[in-house]
This record gives sequence, structure tokens and C-alpha cells, in this order.
Amino acid sequence: MADAGGVDSSSAVGERANEQLGERHLRVVDAIAQSVGFMGPVFSSALLIPLVVGAGASSKGAGIATPVAIILAGIGIGAIGWIIAAYSRRIHAAGALYDYVTDGFGRRIGFVAGWLYYGCTMILASAIVVVVGGITSDFLRSTYGVGIPYWILDLIYALLLFGFLYFGVRISTRVQLTLVFSSVLFVLGFFVYVIARGGHGGNTLRPFNPTASADGWSGIFFGIIYAILLFVGFESAANLGEETAHPKRAVPIAIIASVVVVGVIFVIGAYAQDIGFGLNVAKWAANPAPLFTLGAPGDFGTSVLFDLLNIVVILDIMAVGLGAAVATTRGLFAMARDRRIPAAFAKVDRRWGTPVNAIIFQVLVGVAFVVLVRLDHGVFALHGSPQYFPLFAWMAGLGGLGLVVVYATIALGAVPGLWNYARRTSLVLAVAVGFVVSAGGIFGSIYKVSSPDNQWIWYLIGWVAVGSALTIWNLAHENHSLMARSESSAELVAPEMIDQLSEGDIA
Repeated sequence: MADAGGVDSSSAVGERANEQLGERHLRVVDAIAQSVGFMGPVFSSALLIPLVVGAGASSKGAGIATPVAIILAGIGIGAIGWIIAAYSRRIHAAGALYDYVTDGFGRRIGFVAGWLYYGCTMILASAIVVVVGGITSDFLRSTYGVGIPYWILDLIYALLLFGFLYFGVRISTRVQLTLVFSSVLFVLGFFVYVIARGGHGGNTLRPFNPTASADGWSGIFFGIIYAILLFVGFESAANLGEETAHPKRAVPIAIIASVVVVGVIFVIGAYAQDIGFGLNVAKWAANPAPLFTLGAPGDFGTSVLFDLLNIVVILDIMAVGLGAAVATTRGLFAMARDRRIPAAFAKVDRRWGTPVNAIIFQVLVGVAFVVLVRLDHGVFALHGSPQYFPLFAWMAGLGGLGLVVVYATIALGAVPGLWNYARRTSLVLAVAVGFVVSAGGIFGSIYKVSSPDNQWIWYLIGWVAVGSALTIWNLAHENHSLMARSESSAELVAPEMIDQLSEGDIA
């Protein structure tokens, strides 16, 4: 009997012995830590909410009604979360997102979706390696007068990342839990303080009134488009399906809980920033880091608070990088185990149960980008920004766009994939809402985007083309292997196998 890669099972036993992840001992809290860690609620609240307000390339946004846009985006993401949760009750795999699309659209489209998704999580994880040292270096220099080059701190983080990934998945998830819990608790407390103080001008319900947006529903729509990016990574708990004790229960709970809990944090943060800037949309949208502005010495902050906010944002950024790297390594492992990519990525450390080669590859890619930034002085034009920032911003946008494309694909694939496993009315509604929201996120990432961000779509198209070519090569290789074995054994190929060969898709 042959496996999907055309290898006889009797000769593959030894090879496959090292392709099993560690014991299923993760709990619900670990799965939640993975999703919330990847989402980075503090990082997003600190730096990304202005996009929803109106700081994006289109200069349109929800303005005062930013909390409304976030709530509506959360509902849309919740629809995709419902689909992924439904899939996770049936399929518990390390490469979950790749398997979900495969279940709906078949192996060819499934592999291309996995190739895109895990390629983009790798980009996001590598982007964090590039930026975390820079932000830490700037903070140490400005606060304590300690001058450590950003690239040295990047390499230290890369070394820590390897350790967290290699010495057991529970270490990864518990580190994420610690980083996220401490940072969220602190920042949420600050937001509540701003709200209790009434911001500038007092508390009001205007931010929750859609008509408060200066651009009306058009502004709300653009706000929703950008707000989707706040939730990127919510689904990553599904990648721990093989290492979770009760995946049918733990993974769906983690996905839905992550969307709800982090969505509430975003709404509270948006409202606090809204009134903190006195409902002054122009001032809010023009501020690249509103959390730091509000926390600086003044009406709401002090120098000590400002320093602490910097520290917790750095911790949350580290959690984002770790979450993205965990997702990437599990995806590479799964595709290698299915022989879609080189089998070396499926090797698992016998003691720790972690995909060692996939981990090494992810860390090396991150280090390579650090070296590239240092040697090429930022890669893109600096325009007054630190050397490490332009490439980080470009990579973050590229990775986020790619993940949203996969969300749209999962939504459409759920129709054939879940038709016989879910309540059909609910399924159709979730598919419609999820696809529309994802399509909106794609539109917002390419509409009126200036250089170099207008290159995102072309890089993604090129990456998908490479994945498609690999799919064609894999299928041709499988067909050739099957024919060779059939001829050498002088056996006739069964009629149903002939049909599969003619279709070019061996199950």
C-alpha cells in the first residue's frame, strides 16, 4: 500500500517514525494563548487602531465611530471563526488551515492555500524578529541611555525564539500566555483609567453611533476593512489540534473566545482613545502611536507609566512573533508529512516532540531578514524612520493580506466541506458574511495603496504561482511513481485508479 507521496508503506515505517508531534497535553488555556498571542491585542491597540480611524492609504475611516467599525468587523471575523470552529471539530491537524481548504476544494487548491497561509505566517514571524530589537533598542537608549544596536537585540530574540519553540510546545504557549496576560492587564487598566477620567470632554455614546462618522456609512465601511487586520491570527489555535488533549472541545472554544475577548479589548481601547483625544478625529488619525501619546506625561500619563507602556508593548510584540512562528512550524511540518514540500521539515525531535527542522528554518529566515535590513540600510526608503521599520511595515502588510485571502478561500470552501456537517442555514449565513468581510479586507489592502505597499498583491500572486507549479509537479511525480510500481509488478491498474490518473488528482 502506498502513501500520498508514492512511497510504499512497508519501506516508509522507519522514515515516518520521527514524524509524530509530542503528546496531546495542551489545554483550552494553551489554545487560547496561541490565538490571542498571535493577535497581539496590545500591539494592535497601540499602533493599528488609527488605520480604522482614517490613517490608511485611502484617508477614509470610521472616525469618531471607530468602535462601531470594530464591532462590525468582529462580527464578520466571528463568522469565519464559526466556520473554522466547525472544521476543527472534524479535523485535528497541525496544518489545520491547509487541511480545511483541502477538505472543501481538494488537494491542489488546498496545498496552494497552505503554501500561501504558512508562507505569510512565516513572513509575519520574521517581521517581528526584525522590529522587536529595534523598538527595544530605541527604548533602552531614550530611557536609560543604553546603546545596544538593534540587530544584536534582534539576534538575541531569534535565539530566545528558537528555545521557546524547540523545548516543547507547552513552553511556547505558556510564554505567550504570560506575555499577553501581563501586557493586556496593564494596558486594559490604563484604558479604564482614561474612561473613568472622562477623557477630554467627558464620556459620551457618540462613538457608538454610526452617524457620528464624518463620511457616514462609507467611512464605517472603510473602517471595517482596516479593522479586520486587528483580528488576524485568531484562527491559529487550530494548528495545535494534534497536540491538544481534547481538540474537538478546546480548539473551537479557543477560536470563538479569542475573537470575543480580544474584540472587547479593541472596543474598550478604541473608545478610550476616542475620548482621550476629545473626539478630535484629525489628531487621533494623525497619531502613529496613540497609546503612547495618552500615556506620556500629561493629563493621563507619567514618565513611569510611559516607560511601562513601552515595556508591555514590547512583550506583546514578542508574543505575536512566537504565535506566528508556532503556526508556521506546524504548517511546514504538516505539508512535509504529506510530502507536499521536502520531507525534512516533518522531522520531529524525539525528546521534545517539536518539528526541529521547521523551527530551525523559521528562525534562520528571520535572521536572514535582519541581516538584509542591516546590510541594505532598511531596504526601502527610510523617510525619517528607523532603519528597521520600513521593511517590517511592508512585511506585516504583506503577511496580513495573504492571511485574509486564505480566510476568503476557507469561507467559500466551507460550502462543499461542511454542507453535510453543519446546519445549512447557519453555514450559508456564515459563508456569506465571512467572505464579504474578507473581500473587504483584501480591497482595503490594495485600494489606493502607494509604493512600496502596492507591490504586496504582485508578490502574493508570484508566491501563489510558485505553489501552483509545485502542486503540478507533485501530482505528476505521484502519477509517475504509481505507474512505475504498477508496471514493475505486472499488475493491472484498477479502473477507478485509471479515472483518478486521468483527472490528475490521486486521493
